[in-house]
Amino acid sequence: MKKENIIKLFLVDDDALFLKSLEIEFMEQADATSDTYIIHTFATGELCLENLTLYPNIIILDYHLDGIDKTAMNGLETLDKIKESNPDIPVIMLSSQDKIEVAINCMHHRAGDYVVKSETAFLRLQKIISTIFQYKKMEKELSWYMDRM
Repeated sequence: MKKENIIKLFLVDDDALFLKSLEIEFMEQADATSDTYIIHTFATGELCLENLTLYPNIIILDYHLDGIDKTAMNGLETLDKIKESNPDIPVIMLSSQDKIEVAINCMHHRAGDYVVKSETAFLRLQKIISTIFQYKKMEKELSWYMDRM
């Protein structure tokens, strides 16, 4: 099977068990699809920001990153710094919070989407990533077409 998409994915969560399970889910999905994932995991927003020079295609970012280290940046602070550095990187916020106010606040900070941590979170993340890549492919095709007009 030819790999169609190579996706450089940053996973950022201070819950080591959840972070590892998410990484495993994406690697297993890659085996079953035409996608290849290059995954970098980070326990803090600071580490994520230090590695933005690796040019991720997508960042999945936990809303609460200061659960272990109270001095660590939280998810919204990290999101703001990512968008300052590169506003074009899609960032999907991930949280156990299912309050609409939290999701809306994330969108005000320019998150691409918001997913509640649940048993269906991984499926939702898959769909969002697939949609992002379909959109980018359409943009590229439209740009190619417009260049020839």
